Amino acid sequence: MPNDPALEGEFLSDERQLPAAPSLPDELYLLPLTEKPFFPAQTLPLLMNEAPWLPTVEAIGETAHHMVGLVVVKPDNTDDVKRPDFRSIGTVARIHHPVRSDGKMQFIAEGRRRFRIVEWLSDSPPYKVRVEYPIINTIKDLLPHNPLYSEELKFFLNRFGPNEPSQLTDFAASLTTASKQALQDVLEALGLKKRMEKVLVLLKKELDVARLQSDIREKVDEKMSEQQREFFLRQQLKAIQKELGIAKDDKTAELDTFNERLAGLTLPAPAKKRIDEEMHKLSLLETGSPEYTVTRNYLDWLTVLPWGVHTQDKIDLERARRILDRDHDGLEDVKDRIIEFLAVGAMRGEMAGSILLLIGPPGVGKTSIGKSIAETLGRKFYRFSVGGMRDEAEIKGHRRTYIGAMPGKFVQALKEVGSANPVIMLDEIDKIGASFQGDPASALLEVLDPEQNADFLDHYLDVRFDLSKALFICTANDFSIPTALLDRMEVIRLSGYITEEKIAIARHHLWPRVLTRAGLKNAQLKITDGALRHVIEGYAREAGVRNLEKQLGRVARKAVVKILGGVATPIRVGIREVETYLDKPVFSREKPMSGVGVVTGLAWTSMGGATLPIEASRIHTLNRGFKLTGKLGEVMKESAEIAYSYVASHLKPYGADCTFFDTSFVHLHVPEGATPKDGPSAGVTMATALLSLARNVKIKRPLAMTGELTLTGQVLPVGGIREKVIAARRIGITELILPDANRRDFDKLPEHIRAGLTVHFAKRYQDVAGVVFG
Repeated sequence: MPNDPALEGEFLSDERQLPAAPSLPDELYLLPLTEKPFFPAQTLPLLMNEAPWLPTVEAIGETAHHMVGLVVVKPDNTDDVKRPDFRSIGTVARIHHPVRSDGKMQFIAEGRRRFRIVEWLSDSPPYKVRVEYPIINTIKDLLPHNPLYSEELKFFLNRFGPNEPSQLTDFAASLTTASKQALQDVLEALGLKKRMEKVLVLLKKELDVARLQSDIREKVDEKMSEQQREFFLRQQLKAIQKELGIAKDDKTAELDTFNERLAGLTLPAPAKKRIDEEMHKLSLLETGSPEYTVTRNYLDWLTVLPWGVHTQDKIDLERARRILDRDHDGLEDVKDRIIEFLAVGAMRGEMAGSILLLIGPPGVGKTSIGKSIAETLGRKFYRFSVGGMRDEAEIKGHRRTYIGAMPGKFVQALKEVGSANPVIMLDEIDKIGASFQGDPASALLEVLDPEQNADFLDHYLDVRFDLSKALFICTANDFSIPTALLDRMEVIRLSGYITEEKIAIARHHLWPRVLTRAGLKNAQLKITDGALRHVIEGYAREAGVRNLEKQLGRVARKAVVKILGGVATPIRVGIREVETYLDKPVFSREKPMSGVGVVTGLAWTSMGGATLPIEASRIHTLNRGFKLTGKLGEVMKESAEIAYSYVASHLKPYGADCTFFDTSFVHLHVPEGATPKDGPSAGVTMATALLSLARNVKIKRPLAMTGELTLTGQVLPVGGIREKVIAARRIGITELILPDANRRDFDKLPEHIRAGLTVHFAKRYQDVAGVVFG
């Protein structure tokens, strides 16, 4: 077959001028193979038709490397090959001695290395693609990420060439930071293909890590460059402004700020002296020193406090009554106490030196009453909880020797409200704690003592501040407050609400708030008074109204689901619908227990009033004995012992067998044994249960009682009369026996609570027995 001089000369001229290319091209022209793949180790003559592939060979001749990609195709005929017919893996080969004859082309192909097609650059002959070479390409990608790799590559190329796969594979493995075991696995892989596969995985991991490190480094450099740029620009701006006289340095600007704050304040002489000293010290310090920051923060606190700044009190009793009535239903006695308190302040001309304690069950409105008092006076209001507080530094601040030191809560409150006479509410003061860090309750003694708080000393400020103009309001659920602290407070009791009061509260306050939170309008959801009563008596019997609001919220949420589901509005909630929304009632209607030796007492708890049935029973007649159960406290056990001794020594006057207790083992039990109980107020109830047992007489009518009993039969007063009366009304008991000394407490109750009740007042136990057994 004659040679084509022009075509052959084109290839030969380049071949004579250049040695074998040390690197493989990224772009190749493709020629198809139909019979079998061409391997890198082969050097063979290839024959193919000239018609469709001559332009490809000519284009190859114009390249510097004279290399072609040989790829197997699916059809057996190379004349009709399309792009999808090519495989993705082929062999790069160098073309030698091309010859044309009779429509055919022949050349010698010298295989070099496998390649993978990564991108097609043309869709028709001559086909051109972008390729990648395993290991070599990965090494090329890895080189820019570490300059040491380039030095190692130069050393390698001095000894070997890039077309020696075994040495290249080992060199690639040595570039990685793989583990000792992974590199040992490469060393032990004697087969070249297996070794190359292992090294390629290691190289890919190395490349991913290097790229990630490079990205992170670029982002850090970019951020640092931006910050440096901003810093230099700000420094230049400051220098320009300083030259023009329109700006000051940071220290001067801060000192001017502090002086501006002090301009409208009336400082005591010690405070002014301290501030002047600190500002002089600040002016001498370098802005970069740690002491500068400490002094600056200290001056920031000293100058931001409201020295001599007071709001004008608006003591208008009629306005105060309107605000209290607007915000609270019921609590008439509490409102009267608050009005009296405000009236005294109006008479004195100031409300200074007053500490109120609002004590009552959860959810009765203690916090909201505090807000209403602040509004009636026109003062700023600040509230924080001391429940669980165990560090006295929370009250009196940290000493400035500590890192991160801050003033106490009272100084923070003054800073926030900007007034020296705010209303400050201390919530949950009965739950204040103590620890190795100090006793916050003791620290409060100085704050809440009108004789001491005029010179209140915060450890951080170390300058005295006058707190005597502030009005302090504390809240608690019970009297478990340190005596010294309680002694400084004026106590206002907030008892629980009866059903009628809860209905009014729900209608005027809770229901509108629930609708707003649910995104509903009044016209979309309506609830009847009967439904409210059913919710209160069946689901929310506690003294407060917090749980009542939760139950109404459940009703509203379920109504929202119905409305969004397409139910027509308005939705009306009546008594029958309540159980659809809230399931079965949690509370059933209580019925007073009855029987021989069974009497209903009245008790006070932190959750409000409660009825307390007491049972007495004779276990056997073998011997004398007395047993108590029901998780009773020490005081209640003593009351039971006193009741037993009194009744046992007075059986004959009360018409019982004088020898009854001599041969009876008596068991006295207070039900709901899991609930702790204590206090002396069940004395007359226990005595009545024991006398009922001794006389074998059942109390025939609903009757409840309370009172402390002495060994001589006197009935002493007890607390919580309002709560106990409400508890009796709740279960339908309308006849009560109370200590005569509590007559005044009962007379103070609102008329709607006293209405319909028959109350007997007892001075001695004979009065109790006369009502019960007469």
